[in-house]
Amino acid sequence: MREIKRTKSICPECLRVLDAVIFEENNVVYIRKECPEHGPFEDVYWSDYKIYERAKKFDLIGDGLENPRTTVKSGCPYDCGICPQHKSHTVLAIIDVTNRCNLRCPVCFATAGTTGYVYEPTLDEIKSMLINLRSNKPIPADALQLSGGEPTVREDLPEIIKMAKELGFKHVEVNTNGLRMASDPEYCRALKEAGMSTVYLQFDGLTPDVYKFTRGVDLVDIKKKVIENCRKAGIDSVVLVCTLIRGVNDSQVGDIIKFAAENFDVVRCVNFQPISLCGRIPVEERMKMRITIPDWIKLVKEQTGGQIRESDFYPVPTVVPISKAVGALKGRRYVEFTAHPHCGMATYVFVEGGRIVPITRYADVDKFIEEMDKVHKCVEMGHRLRAKLHLVWALRHVKFGMLRKYLWPVLKTGSYKSLGKLHRKMILISAMHFMDPYNFDLERVQRCVIHYAVPDGRIIPFCTMNSIHRPVIEKALGIPVEEWRRRRKAEVSAVI
Repeated sequence: MREIKRTKSICPECLRVLDAVIFEENNVVYIRKECPEHGPFEDVYWSDYKIYERAKKFDLIGDGLENPRTTVKSGCPYDCGICPQHKSHTVLAIIDVTNRCNLRCPVCFATAGTTGYVYEPTLDEIKSMLINLRSNKPIPADALQLSGGEPTVREDLPEIIKMAKELGFKHVEVNTNGLRMASDPEYCRALKEAGMSTVYLQFDGLTPDVYKFTRGVDLVDIKKKVIENCRKAGIDSVVLVCTLIRGVNDSQVGDIIKFAAENFDVVRCVNFQPISLCGRIPVEERMKMRITIPDWIKLVKEQTGGQIRESDFYPVPTVVPISKAVGALKGRRYVEFTAHPHCGMATYVFVEGGRIVPITRYADVDKFIEEMDKVHKCVEMGHRLRAKLHLVWALRHVKFGMLRKYLWPVLKTGSYKSLGKLHRKMILISAMHFMDPYNFDLERVQRCVIHYAVPDGRIIPFCTMNSIHRPVIEKALGIPVEEWRRRRKAEVSAVI
């Protein structure tokens, strides 16, 4: 055993904060802690130490919010709101517009069907949350995800999207199971016309057995119909979101990526999310389902026949020097992806003649990022001309062709439009491993860049929201299902 670091975690049963150690043994990284009441707990943190160390090289810590909403009182993770201890600003904001749903997914962490109450903010509450997110300093939240529950069960979803765009959100995506979008092409068109940027589509696999396990019903044809209807509606930004579970759909990683490549005209990203294991689960059951980012990376390599390799993947904060460089030259702050390096890894790929070609075949990513870092540092030292030269020199590490053609406008203008044009030439293949109480690391919490807004004015990191705060918040702000039905009896709605 080799100790890597000491950190803080939580007890999976009572949620009290515990001392924890992260260590390596036989090239596997583990986390271990012990609760005085519930005993010891150990889980896999990252399944490959070498990949763990490579990701750590790109670590960049942010400077948080200038206007945190809560004070340090009970300590992390109980002061979430966001408190002054938090080190990253909001990159992606989430608002749960309802906890009602038209499915009963066994793997879901947010549904009125099992909680017994309905949590559904009013339009005024949603507007207040949007304004709160846009007031973040030094960088207002620019990207928003409308989630749930199932957002499309709200008839006023287009109105919510339009309101978000009017308040300044450049990117608004809808997190959906796709049932309504599959049944109604005109509804897809209505969402697009309201200003929706992206469909964040639950997509666990390509065979009925996978969906019967994860969602309780076969949804294969539904998912394909959503893609078809988006195409008809002129929607060209769909993210396929796969909840990845060992022994359930880990054999379909390559097929899902292939499906994305075949639908490259509308699919912009495949985001794999290794399952978060909440609730009381025996260690044997956890290990049967547990899958970490290095496991996924190896599956990608194996199941794409080596078209995508381990070395093609980079952690989330790799791109921070680009934001800092362009921002320094433009005299403004851009969104900085200062997530913990072990939260997620990704690569971009091009689709060429049926083959998947990673961005690393066209660019030396490491050297390009080094040059971007020099741009930022030169501006800080007052050497703007030298900074501009480094910006141009950075292109030496990018081959002539489409990538350089679409990358240069991003570096030159820093505009959302130019970034969108670049993204539409590639597919992002990514994995984000959201924590559960077993593998919880407070260092990762404090670096989280994905934040929920709630009606009481707080802004809460993703993993603490779903591991700790969600039940308390939604129960306090929700109403019992039967009472909700009585209030809405004039409407025909059996969706809970």
